[in-house]
Amino acid sequence: MRFRILGPTQVLLADGRELPVGGPRLRALVALLLLDAGRMVSAERLIDGLYGEHPPRGAANALQSQVSRLRQALSAEHIPVELHPGGYRLAVDPDDVDAYRFEQLAEVGRRALADGDWSRAAGVLREALELWRGRALADVVDVAGAPAQAARLDELRLAATEDRIEAELALGAHAALIAELRELVAAHPLRERPRGQLMRALSALGRPAEALAEFANARRTLAEDLGTDPSAALTAIHLAVLRGGERPAVRGTAEPALPSQLTTFVGREEELKRVGDLLGERRLVTLTGPGGAGKTRLAIEAAGRLDGDVRFVELAGLAHGSDVPQAVLSALGLREAGLRAPAEQGRQPVDRLVEALAERHLLLVLDNCEHLVADAARLAARLLSACPALRVLATSREPLGLAGEALCPLSGLTLPPPDASAGEADDYAAVGLFVQRAADVAPHFAVTPDNVEMVQRICRTLDGLPLAIELAAARLRALPVAEVAGRLDDRFRLLSMGSRNASPRHRTLRAVVEWSWDLLDDAERRLARRLTVFAGGATLEAAGQVCGLPTAEFVDALTGLADKSFVEFTGGRYRMLETVRAFCAERLTEAGEADQLRRAHTAYFLEFAWTASDHLRRAEQLHWLRRLDAERDNLHAALRRATAAGDASDAAGLVAALSFYWWLRGMRGEGARLAADVLDVLGPEAPPGLGEEFALCVYNASLAGSGHLPPLGTQHSVIRSLDRPLRQPFLLYLSGISTGPPPGGAEHVDELMRELRRLVGPDVWINALAAMGSGSAQMWSGQQDRARAALASALDGFRSAGDRWGSMITLGVLGELAAWQGDPETAGAHMDQAMRLAEDLGSAVDQADMLRTRGETRLRAGDLAAAGDDFADALLLAQRSGAPEFVSGARLGLAQVARLRGDLVEARRLCEEALSGGLTGWYVGEATRSEIMLALEQITEAEKAGAPPSADGA
Repeated sequence: MRFRILGPTQVLLADGRELPVGGPRLRALVALLLLDAGRMVSAERLIDGLYGEHPPRGAANALQSQVSRLRQALSAEHIPVELHPGGYRLAVDPDDVDAYRFEQLAEVGRRALADGDWSRAAGVLREALELWRGRALADVVDVAGAPAQAARLDELRLAATEDRIEAELALGAHAALIAELRELVAAHPLRERPRGQLMRALSALGRPAEALAEFANARRTLAEDLGTDPSAALTAIHLAVLRGGERPAVRGTAEPALPSQLTTFVGREEELKRVGDLLGERRLVTLTGPGGAGKTRLAIEAAGRLDGDVRFVELAGLAHGSDVPQAVLSALGLREAGLRAPAEQGRQPVDRLVEALAERHLLLVLDNCEHLVADAARLAARLLSACPALRVLATSREPLGLAGEALCPLSGLTLPPPDASAGEADDYAAVGLFVQRAADVAPHFAVTPDNVEMVQRICRTLDGLPLAIELAAARLRALPVAEVAGRLDDRFRLLSMGSRNASPRHRTLRAVVEWSWDLLDDAERRLARRLTVFAGGATLEAAGQVCGLPTAEFVDALTGLADKSFVEFTGGRYRMLETVRAFCAERLTEAGEADQLRRAHTAYFLEFAWTASDHLRRAEQLHWLRRLDAERDNLHAALRRATAAGDASDAAGLVAALSFYWWLRGMRGEGARLAADVLDVLGPEAPPGLGEEFALCVYNASLAGSGHLPPLGTQHSVIRSLDRPLRQPFLLYLSGISTGPPPGGAEHVDELMRELRRLVGPDVWINALAAMGSGSAQMWSGQQDRARAALASALDGFRSAGDRWGSMITLGVLGELAAWQGDPETAGAHMDQAMRLAEDLGSAVDQADMLRTRGETRLRAGDLAAAGDDFADALLLAQRSGAPEFVSGARLGLAQVARLRGDLVEARRLCEEALSGGLTGWYVGEATRSEIMLALEQITEAEKAGAPPSADGA
């Protein structure tokens, strides 16, 4: 049985059916008893709650009658209502009452947050908040004592929401939280914590002007309503934003621009200082050294100690050099295009990077460049030459080889002299690292006169390499230090007969990994080699399903690998260090399991991609976007492997399943390249049973101008060619974007959708998409009333489905329609809603586009101040997004504002700056260029006339 009072009172049976409780008075009685679930409630309190200040004569008998009715309604076998001396007791387990369950989960989440366990805190708090269905005790608000209890629960709900947001901010979900934080601030303007969270989120997204505006609003509100100033905590956040920081020193504001580390940093103080000094003098610094030397850890530590903006780009999981620019785009949170239109054909991700970073002060950390060193070097050279405020810190086993590159080579940690005492040895970094990691598995371990020689021998044999030392120290869980030292000696005597071409340090590192491998049991070895099929780590579920070990064996083996430093668990994922992963991958090939594991990995992620694709059109859209983000490396690795192996069905299926995700995340270019590779496998025509997948490959490839592509014909012919219901309905939108507006206008759209319904039947999302397409066509053909009705129907459909993307697109069109009809207030309201949804989806490009559109609406209405604000905000967003077409559009808008105010010099300057942007090569840019030329003519005419025009002349 489950009981709900966080909303209307409900009693649910075990199968989920609701048990009718009765009228308001019986529901009030249930609620009063549930507030003290499992405890006796006095008759006086129940009478007071049910009847208030004027109870009926014979109130005790009336209460007894209500209890009897409740027993009949609920049945004693389900919920016994017990009579006790002086009162009644509802004999239920408090854990079965949603309010009690909520308070327990909220406390667990609060403790996890305090401990810095962000993932657990966010998950538990989300679970707690999902128990709410409305205001607490919603249908018993008139019961005595209920308002106070409801207010207490509502306050706990608000605090839990803030805690959940704190955890999600720490996990990097800034963009997804903006809309929710704005709603919280509007609902609780005097509450400073959500205001500070909003400021931090905006600042982390590169929107400091908006963050500062929030502080100004808070200061004004507090002064007007309370006559007080903002708190020290909020002021500290304000100061951090002013200084350009994104990580103010407030507990719980960890910024995941750099990977979090599970262990303390040991040694390397000299190298750390050298890197800091070099980054102050040079714009490209590369840490070089063998695998396991600690290059990545030193780079993270050095970057974390610098002031200013930092972004970390992990390159180890990339298979091709062409993926490097996209990896940087992803790390910066940038997209190749907005949600409403395709990327400009022929424009590469590196072009977007150059635009976005041209004036940005940023340290870019490129980690593990060695296998893509030429491509990483080319990108670094391009960015450094075009972006004067950019610095690059790279890690690689070899230099990038660029002019001006400063190198910081790493070898082993410092080692004590052979005759050092126990106290002296502790002062050397290699021994210090060994002791710290040994203490993690053997808490009382310390260097003593008895073991100092063996500890030194271990560290010296391993040349002080951090990874090797950590692996050796992990063995102390099961072996005494003397045994560890002895086994290392045995291993290296065997190794000395190996290749003389390999460097000693490389042989040493490989040997210690091999020795650690020998200490694994059979199940641990099977799991270790099979885990290498994952790119970017694996969740527990994915690892269990793909690796194919029995459940009990899998859990024990995974625990053993974590204990022995073969895998690390962070951010809810199991990962291998690249050096360990490379060694274990060789063992996978030797075992003859590589193809089997590739197929299992592909099958798992193909099913995952289709499951996620279905959820992307529903209310859980943002949650599944985050899940897809976390698995992007695995999804693309599965796609590339299937393509390379010639598995046409799997490869095409992954393209189809990921199409909507690529669009929502602005990854059109990368998706196009992957789809074009799959087309090479599929051939010039759709294989049997793959018509939908083939069409999606062609449409995706067309978005980046991928040369000659197989012809598909019209949307109508594609739909008619399908021999089964659509699995990816986004095909409809993608085909429209690729083929252009239908020649028959709204009637053609309606005919197309009738054909589609024949295939798929009723579907809320598809019907909404059809209504949006029909409404857009009607608007362009001048049927504005019909267009508004169709668009309103589309908006209702998308909202019913829970799709923010469809709602945003439709609101944008409705805003444009209202502006055409001379209704700027309605247009602005639609644009405001669309911008909030664009924020939810993390599309700063679309926010810039809509701000510019709203600014034009306000300009036509003569509100120059508001229009100027919109254009200025659009300019800032477009610059940060690397979108030159929208930069030029925003500058054009500012030029028009200046012209109408009579500042013709400023107007001409802005127009000329707008013309210098990237306005060639596609229709949006060419249209903006034409508008700028017209504006310059208007400025020239105004200069000749000697007087500014009126606002009506805009």
